[in-house]
Amino acid sequence: MGGKKKEAKEKPLEKMTATELREVAKETSGITGAHGMNKDELLSAIRQARGIEETGKKKADASLRDIKAKIKDLKVKRAAALEGKDSRMATIYKRKISRLKSRSRRSA
Repeated sequence: MGGKKKEAKEKPLEKMTATELREVAKETSGITGAHGMNKDELLSAIRQARGIEETGKKKADASLRDIKAKIKDLKVKRAAALEGKDSRMATIYKRKISRLKSRSRRSA
């Protein structure tokens, strides 16, 4: 039938593994030190070299200070809930505090 070959489409950069991104970075001029970069650094370097604007969702990186302030506020609310014998809300506040603590560990 038709002797046309389909061109191999390149995977989206976000879907590539770090190893694949390093190969792309080697081929791209202007990127040095690709082997020492992690996936996020490789993505931003390749996008910058290709002139692609980063339009993806960016996580709202709250600073560590903001996270700790939220934790203190939730601890006060939890203590008030425990005094008011509202165990349901105390449990909810405890979970929120735990999530924020793990988030602060990740961002540190």
